[in-house]
Amino acid sequence: MDATALDGLRTALRGRAVTPGNADYDEARRVYNGMIDRRPAAVVRCVDAADVRATLAYAQETGTDLAVRGGGHSAPGASVIDGGITLDLTPMRWVRVDAEARIAQAGGGSLLGDLDHATHTFGLGIPAGNVSSTGLGGLTLGGGHGHLTRAYGLTVDSLIAADVILADGRAVTATEENHPDLFWALRGGGGNFGVVTSFTFRLHPVHTVGTAITVWPIDRTTDVLRWYREFLPSAPEDLNGFFAVMNIPPVPPFPEPIHGRKMAVVVWCYSGDLERNTLEELRSAVDEPAPPAFHFAAPMPYPVLQSMFDPLIPEGLQWYWRGDFFDTISDEAAEVHERYGSAIPTALSTMHLYPVDGAAHRVGSEATAWAYRDAVWSAVISGIDPDPANADLIRQWCVDYWSDLHPHSMGGAYVNFLWEAAGPDHVRSTYRGNYDRLADVKRAYDPYNFFQSNHNIAPATAA
Repeated sequence: MDATALDGLRTALRGRAVTPGNADYDEARRVYNGMIDRRPAAVVRCVDAADVRATLAYAQETGTDLAVRGGGHSAPGASVIDGGITLDLTPMRWVRVDAEARIAQAGGGSLLGDLDHATHTFGLGIPAGNVSSTGLGGLTLGGGHGHLTRAYGLTVDSLIAADVILADGRAVTATEENHPDLFWALRGGGGNFGVVTSFTFRLHPVHTVGTAITVWPIDRTTDVLRWYREFLPSAPEDLNGFFAVMNIPPVPPFPEPIHGRKMAVVVWCYSGDLERNTLEELRSAVDEPAPPAFHFAAPMPYPVLQSMFDPLIPEGLQWYWRGDFFDTISDEAAEVHERYGSAIPTALSTMHLYPVDGAAHRVGSEATAWAYRDAVWSAVISGIDPDPANADLIRQWCVDYWSDLHPHSMGGAYVNFLWEAAGPDHVRSTYRGNYDRLADVKRAYDPYNFFQSNHNIAPATAA
């Protein structure tokens, strides 16, 4: 990287350009997935939109590849690039809440925990993920789902504006009325269209939620899934429950006799009126497929539920994942889950089925870039372990699991659950009939495909 040009960039910044000669370089290039070990020529820590514009201009003038980092949770490591620039939004972590209007604005480097903390004091929130260290930007741009999705829809269904720096340096605010095509594409199209420096969300009532965890022996997985596939879609939309196969961690509230055992699990969130007997009714319902080995229920603040899994999966673990959408859980798919759940290779590896029905189904498949409005579950198979020596083991378990499960899927996956080698066909399958429109928007806002360190949507060719 030309030293003179880089000095010029540094002069233009309020933030810092961290390069291999700096003591904090290794920290600056580190991302959530410890399997990713890339060495950018510079990590530019942007503190405002002016820094973003200066960094984009420098990258284009010098012909340097660029990646954009929000929270750094991209499993394939899309936010860091060998030999190029990582435009790091991490310093832009701020949230402003207008409680009376039920609106929050968050900086592009904010984490889910930042938003939850700021909105919770007002009894408000949005449906977004279930790990508080996740970057708000990447999750939102991919579409976003979480504990409140059945009640309030996808994360992008609460998005009302986005401030974007485009490839040509223009700063625009995308809304339903202003740059509507760009706003449409940002709601699920990933980081293909520009650098989002802030997001504005419509907030929803949520404060203390009813939380429950039900655990069954792994050899009852098929029976549990046959019950779950009927029970949850017919349940009130303020009851959410994601299904998992996992090893029980040796932490409260799990009793010692089941520590380390492979189990079928549902994590429940009830966001309705806690004066109702929903959690008690749930306790009776979970006996239907098989007597649980353990059932826990308690009210807790929503941010506590959102951060419940954080200590188990800190930054720096080895990660590999694959995903798919499902509109049903067939008997054959249930048997696949039981077979691979019984063969989980490491203590932290898991599979989750996240519900994406309820309120999310009341938005049309062409209303946003997220095309799978008819999906009922979004699945992710995650190989996770702290030891790099187990990277091949967890990757192979994921690949084999996915290969046997994929024939029972809808054919596409949530873009944030695509893997590192996902090619154009897999990306196209994520967007179904919306892909061509996304390619047209890409041509309008990024015609030279400057933003391509992502699950890329190539600009449409001129007619």
